[in-house]
Amino acid sequence: MILEAIVTTRNDDGTPNISPMGPEVNESTWDTFILKPFHTANTYQNLKRTGQGVLHVTDDVKLFVDGAISRFEDLPAMRPAEMVQGDVLTDCCRFYEFTTLSVDDSSERIEIQCQTVQSGELRPFWGFNRAKHAVLEAAILATRIHLIKKSQLQDDLARLGSIVRKTAGLAEKEAFHKLALFFEEKLP
Repeated sequence: MILEAIVTTRNDDGTPNISPMGPEVNESTWDTFILKPFHTANTYQNLKRTGQGVLHVTDDVKLFVDGAISRFEDLPAMRPAEMVQGDVLTDCCRFYEFTTLSVDDSSERIEIQCQTVQSGELRPFWGFNRAKHAVLEAAILATRIHLIKKSQLQDDLARLGSIVRKTAGLAEKEAFHKLALFFEEKLP
């Protein structure tokens, strides 16, 4: 199963890199999981260099949006991880500190086998309404803007925008608006 999550790694200069990622996970255990970033992803470069990171499960769609378009107005609250050189988002639901077991970068999508070395739960999962799902899908589109035809992106955004208008709270409306501005800039 692929689960939408947030991965934090450390850049060369020690600053945090925060990226949405869809790890392949076993539904019954989180002992190991697989990340599949692109070659151009900072997450890949950081994991190749350090072999350490933290995977987060969260219901905060703003994190997915900011990470997808790499535009954080303010970095989210974090604390140092305990078992790896990395950062734990303090408002996540669950976190999994991990090390890499192997990296296969022989194809377009890299496959990184990861092993959890420590995990914790910080707060209950609030859940997703239709608007949160729509914002999450739009954030995924932002990470694939170079792979999808402009007309398809516009159609998908119109459909997702309709869902957000009907069902969103303030956080989802703000997150979707930020994505809309990003797409306007990238798809003139």
